[in-house]
Amino acid sequence: MVQRIILGLLLVVGAIEIGLFIWIGKNIGFSWTFLLVIFTTVIGAWMAKRQGMQAIQLARIQIQNRDVPSDAILDGICVFIGGMLLIAPGFFTDFIGFLLLIPYTRGWFKAWLKWWFANLIRKRTTTIFKKWR
Repeated sequence: MVQRIILGLLLVVGAIEIGLFIWIGKNIGFSWTFLLVIFTTVIGAWMAKRQGMQAIQLARIQIQNRDVPSDAILDGICVFIGGMLLIAPGFFTDFIGFLLLIPYTRGWFKAWLKWWFANLIRKRTTTIFKKWR
């Protein structure tokens, strides 16, 4: 079931990317389209590194204060996925990647991740490890 969903997403996202490349290439030309893809990759990698370092620093502070770094971990997950999407060439994936890197819009994804993790735990489809003392 999960494999079919992933395959379907890959096909749909690939088709969207090809369509956007053709449409943007026709409107601004091949050279500008190519430069735009390179530009979004460079800016995205820079933003992902910056946001990722902030998430790591926040997690360290929370751990030092003996708090569970749940928000920092969710930020890290979103930044990692956003960075990977920005490195992949394409305009649709860049759009989603930038949404994951902007702190305000990242909140939507973090809320969804919390809901998803809560459902996994509620359905008992995950294993939670407890610290042994």
